[in-house]
Amino acid sequence: MSDENQSSLQELLDQHDYNLPQVGDIRKGIIVAINQQDVIVDLGLKRDGIVPPIDLSKLEPEERASLKVNDEVDVYILSTNDPDSLQVSINLARLNQDWIRAEELMKSSQIFEGEVIGYNKGGAIVPFGRLRGFVPASHLSDLTPGMGDRKRQQRLAKLRTLELPLKVIEVDRRRRRLVFSQREAQKEWEEKRKEELLQNLKEGDEIKGRVSGLRDFGVFVDLGGADGLVHISELAWHRIDHPREVVKVGDDIDVCVLKLDREGQRISLSRKRLLPNPWDTVAERYELHQLVEGKITRIVDYGCFAEVEPGIEGLLHLSQISRNMVENPSEVINEGETHLLRIVSIDPDKQRIGLSLKAVTVNEQIEWMAQREVESQNVAAEEMLEQEIETPAVEDAEQLEAADDGEIDADVVAAVEAAVAEEPTSEEE
Repeated sequence: MSDENQSSLQELLDQHDYNLPQVGDIRKGIIVAINQQDVIVDLGLKRDGIVPPIDLSKLEPEERASLKVNDEVDVYILSTNDPDSLQVSINLARLNQDWIRAEELMKSSQIFEGEVIGYNKGGAIVPFGRLRGFVPASHLSDLTPGMGDRKRQQRLAKLRTLELPLKVIEVDRRRRRLVFSQREAQKEWEEKRKEELLQNLKEGDEIKGRVSGLRDFGVFVDLGGADGLVHISELAWHRIDHPREVVKVGDDIDVCVLKLDREGQRISLSRKRLLPNPWDTVAERYELHQLVEGKITRIVDYGCFAEVEPGIEGLLHLSQISRNMVENPSEVINEGETHLLRIVSIDPDKQRIGLSLKAVTVNEQIEWMAQREVESQNVAAEEMLEQEIETPAVEDAEQLEAADDGEIDADVVAAVEAAVAEEPTSEEE
């Protein structure tokens, strides 16, 4: 080719961008100027890219403030019609990166955490970078088929601000559709969190958890990824018949790690170890020969145990039940009864208190029973006052006068008398 032809070809190339971008392309450029209205980006072409004000307004304030001259930035080609410049967008380029990341997460089935910022009747809304994703109700773990609309809305409202483990299950740029699933992520997420928790926990650790289930034998506590078991004997220092007496589902409680079985993935917990032990201060509240009330909790061959306060039980030995010979405690005492007893021994270190029924004098018994009678009557009267009793319609002046004098309906009088006439022989659980 002659020198003249080469010169003509070069001039032709110089007049046009040899790497002309297309609308929708993502290009890298260098910021060369930042003005009040726009940003100019050098794309290595004959024409610079201009980021218009409307695009800059879509950036977060901190993002816009972070733009600096000489910084490298990705831009989205908006328009190539202007012969002097290209219209480009920083916001759409970053939006595109969010779509790419979503597609990568869907391909890899990787789990991520997303915060619920809103909801509608169809499910929950979760932001993903600049995008907004949607978790359909059928893919939320807390919602079940057949759940009523009211309960469904209550459950959705409780999800707001919570971070959920999610998987991307659908990406459609054209329809701007991004769908997540909590159900598909939940099991895998729980296994991962459980494994991490078991690796990090140590016996003796104190940790906060939430009661997730009640059983006759104890409660399950969600520790944030794994459930641990608090046996009923480790819930409180006093004897309880069912966990519902001290906790309920949803309660936040402090627990201590008693035992870890990493291979079997089991965690044994205690609640009572973090509560004050009443035996530590028993010497401050009780002394030898003191009279106490004790509720019979267990009957054994050699006597019975009586609870003198929650968490403190004493032994009423067979020899201390009666002045007469007794072969079987059940001949004199029944489980659930309350008796006046005398302390005959105290050993706080061994957590033992010896009790005696026969050491209580007749006069002490009579005085105690009389006091219980008065207390029983007071309780019955208070219960009657608390009941909502409708006053019969006053039909004439005579009835009004009787009411003002304190006369009460005969049926009410009979009910009160019946309530106070019966002397209670045991306290209800």
